[in-house]
Order: sequence, then structure tokens, then C-alpha cells
Amino acid sequence: MPRHKACCNTHAEPPRRRQHTAMCQSLPRGLRERVTMEVVSQRPLGASQEKSTGKSSEWLRLDGWCCSLVRSVPDSLAAHGCEFLRLFRNRPCCLFLFSLDLLPSKEGEDLTKCFLLRVVNILLHYIEKTFDDKSKILDFHHPHQLLEGLDGFDLELSDHPESLEQLLVDCTDTLKYGVKTGHPRYFNQLSSGLDVIGLAGEWLTATANTNMFTYEIAPVFTVMETVLLKKMCGIIGWRETEADGIFSPGGSISNLYGILVARYKQYPEIKARGMAVLPCIVLFVSEQGHYSIKKAAATLGIGTDNVIEVKCDERGKMIPAELEKNILQAKRKGQTPFCVVATAGSTVFGAFDPLHDIADICETHKLWMHVDAAWGGGLLLSRKHSCRLSGIERADSVTWNPHKLMGVPLQCSALLTREKGLLGACNQMQAEYLFQPDKVYNINFDTGDKTIQCGRHVDVFKLWLMWKAKGTYGFEVQIDRYMELAKYFYKVLKKKDNFKLVFDAEPEFTNVCFWYFPPRLKHIPKSFERDQELQKIAPKIKAQMIVEGTAMLSYQPCGDKVNFFRMVFSNPATRQTDVDYLIDEIQRLGKDL
Repeated sequence: MPRHKACCNTHAEPPRRRQHTAMCQSLPRGLRERVTMEVVSQRPLGASQEKSTGKSSEWLRLDGWCCSLVRSVPDSLAAHGCEFLRLFRNRPCCLFLFSLDLLPSKEGEDLTKCFLLRVVNILLHYIEKTFDDKSKILDFHHPHQLLEGLDGFDLELSDHPESLEQLLVDCTDTLKYGVKTGHPRYFNQLSSGLDVIGLAGEWLTATANTNMFTYEIAPVFTVMETVLLKKMCGIIGWRETEADGIFSPGGSISNLYGILVARYKQYPEIKARGMAVLPCIVLFVSEQGHYSIKKAAATLGIGTDNVIEVKCDERGKMIPAELEKNILQAKRKGQTPFCVVATAGSTVFGAFDPLHDIADICETHKLWMHVDAAWGGGLLLSRKHSCRLSGIERADSVTWNPHKLMGVPLQCSALLTREKGLLGACNQMQAEYLFQPDKVYNINFDTGDKTIQCGRHVDVFKLWLMWKAKGTYGFEVQIDRYMELAKYFYKVLKKKDNFKLVFDAEPEFTNVCFWYFPPRLKHIPKSFERDQELQKIAPKIKAQMIVEGTAMLSYQPCGDKVNFFRMVFSNPATRQTDVDYLIDEIQRLGKDL
């Protein structure tokens, strides 16, 4: 399928590549491959420079490679029917410009500025559409359609370079066929929304393009990380001078760190001698805990069979008595418990385990207590709602994802530990080419040896910048509003006879789980046959939402509960009108199912 080229006029409809090819064919044979264009800067270009006999003063002739902007077309070319050049008169042209013409190319300053401004223009247009509730959340296509190519959008990679103009079109198409996760009616994931300050922070981070392993190459960012970790540890309730932490690529990796240091704390010999010298160790997590705990156990060689799931109550909270029972049973079997993972804000139900009760049990049995607060950690910033995490200060380690409730752009996750130095002792390898002891500065800021990574992305600046912009109280207002929206949504659904809540009581968090009953199922008593039909409703409604691009929210079964919708509030663009719209949309799409 032919690919299209965008007109250099950023407001014009992109013409097709075949149109450009046709116009190129109108050039005389001698000029077809060697297009002559005006050099805007008038700077010497060595052997590539030629004098023109046309009206323009200085011309550049490169076989298909233009390193300037087109401002005029000489009569000599126009007389030959050069509509191709006439099309771009007085417009910046990237059609015959390539990445090698950008900085650090010697003459690339103006072109680089022009190219990046056009990229920014594409991004700004996308951002405006993202916040427009009348725009579609996505233009859905199946994977095979993207692989085959859509309207000139080709994902295949070529051995030859493509022009900057094509790259701009590709940028536009990439956003066009993606999901607007900042759209007011995007409720699909725990991480949603688009914070403009955070976006600016991400742009700056990409521009700096540095690594977080040493102060030497990331002096500002490594100190920022220290400041943020101290702030977050203090909010948890730990003494800042004794606590530690690291930012990681996501909550799953932060949870892995928590289990890794828990094992090292009890069995430091594991680092050198491996699992063979350890007894059969086991850890505990609620049956509603995140699947990353099992993944971490598999990765660390502990094994998923040695992750013991603890029963939960009807709201999805770990039952302390069941935890105690499981620990004693494991010991009788000859297994060695070493860690308990509590959950503060479960993924589906938004449940908070009873942290004080779990901490008491951990102290009794001398077990490491890790709290997975990836989702619920942001609630610590709310004076009204932080009580749900009471007891987290007694944990040994905590996972906290600012890219969820706090709305920081992906990715931004932290693993926090109450014991300073443990991360370093567990992970350091003292690579001599990076972590020299005789550097000119305080090497305590060379944090790379605390991690299992070498290269580490800068995830801290966008969070630091957002914290500067909002202040702690700004985050609090934002989070409290999410809680109010969840309460409003719950109350509206409670009054509707064609919706049924998974839990009758008010939500503890921003998760609200519910079923929609189409008219044909509304009055049928609960039975296996009815549930088999109800199981199909949420997937069908969501599929139609995606096809039409009107809204997005997730669904899932859980235990004996057939597919139900899970609504979460973490998007700062969402208003009550969007909640009302969603309810109406579910009814519109589901009434005839």
C-alpha cells in the first residue's frame, strides 16, 4: 500500500506519496533525481554548493537530499512544469530532508528547530483532542490491520532512510491509532490521565537523556531522587535518616525488590551461594494480591508453589486469623516462612488489608512485612483518607507507584525500605569502571549499585516537578475528588434496578465494581443459567465501546463472580458529567443484549 507524505503546511491535508511521485515525474530527466532548491541560510556548503542561473542566488544540488527550506521556485524550473516545487513555495519542506540533516549536522540548527516545532505541533493537537470529551478515545483496528498497513501507515522497517516528512506523518498516525489515556472517559487502568506538568517533565528527561547510576552523569537527578525518597519515607512514618529506597521500572519490579531484600535480610549467604544453601522458604500474600508476587517468586528461584495465598473476607481483605493458620501449617510441613506481602489497595476491589494485625503476626513470627501500596500509596497524601493505610509505618518495605493515583506519567514507581543500606548490601557488585571509591564528590550519591539494573531511566524529575507545581496539598485535593466521584458513582448505581453492585457497602477506595443487567435478565432469579448469560454482557458492551471509541473501562471475573465491570477513578480530567455519560452509554449498548 502506498504511504503518504504530509504537506509542509501543518494545517493542510497530507497529500499522498503517489501525488508527489507524479509531480516528480514532471521534472525534466536531468533534474528528476537532482532537485535544485534555495539555500536559506546562504552559508557555504562545500562541494555540494553550486551557482544557479535562475533568479535565486545560491542553490544546493544533492541527489534527492535537500538540506534547506524551499522559499521560492525559479522560473527556469517552473517553466518545465515543476508543480512539485510550486506546491511547497514559501512553506518549510521536509520532503527531501533526512535525519542526517538534523543536528549535529553542521548546518542543521534551523532545520532541527523547524522539525521539532512541527513535532510539538502534532503533540499539541493530540493533547487538545485528548481533553475534548466529544473526541473518540481511540480509532480501533485489529492487530492484523496494523500489521498490514492502514491508509499508508506502514510498520515495516526499511533498509533505506525515510524522509523527515514521512516521520512526521508516522508520528501523527501513531497517535491517531493509539488510545487517548488522558481522555475524560478513559477508566480502563489504574494509571490514567495526562498531567501537563508531568508531560513537560518527561520531555525534559528525554532531552537530558542520562542514566541514574552515578552522580557523575546525573548530578541533579540523583539528588532529586534522594529528596523524593526522603519525602515519601517521611509520609509513610519512617525516620528519614534511617530509611532508604530506589525508583524502579514499575510496581512489579518494586515488589520484586521487596521480596529480594526480605530474603537477603534473613539469608545474606544467598547472594554468593544461591538457593541451594537455603531451606524451603515460603512467603504469604492475600488471594487478592497482585500477580507480580508470584512472578517475583518465579524470577528469584523461590517458586510459585512456595507463594501461599491467604483467604480474604467478602470485601477482599486478608483475614489475619487465616494468615496465622497458614504460617503455622507451613512450619509443621517443614517449610520456612520469611515474608508476608500485605496489599494496600488491591487491583480489582481496591481492598486494604488490616496492616496492624498483619504487622503483629509478622513481629510474632519474625517475618519481613512488605506492603504492596502500588495503587493505594497515594492515599497517604489525603488527611481524610490516609487512615486506610494505618499500620504501614510498621512495614519493612513498601511499594508505591506515583504513576497511579498521583497521576504522574508512566512510569514512576518506588521501593522504600525502613532499613538504610540493605538495598546496597543486597545488590552491589562494585563495578570498578563505574563506582570508583576515590571520586571528587560524595559517592553516597552513586546509587546505581543499590539496583539490579545498570542502566536506569530518570523517572524522578516529572514527579519532582509535579510536586513543585501542586504541593502535597494539591495532590490531596486531587485524590479527595477521586474518592468523591467514586462515592457519587456508587450512589447513582445503587438507585438503578438494572445495575447491581458487587459490594453493597460504600467503596473504600476509587474502585467500584458492578454488573449491568439487560432487560431480558433483570427479573430472572440467580441461577447457573442466568450467570452464564450475564458472563457475556460486560465483554460485549466493552467491545462495542472500543469499536465506537466512546469510553473504556475494564471487566473481569473473580472467584465465583462472573464478569463484572470495574470502574476506577484516577483521571484528573473526569467529571460527574462523564460518570453520567458512562452509565447512559452502558445502558444504550446493553439494552438489547
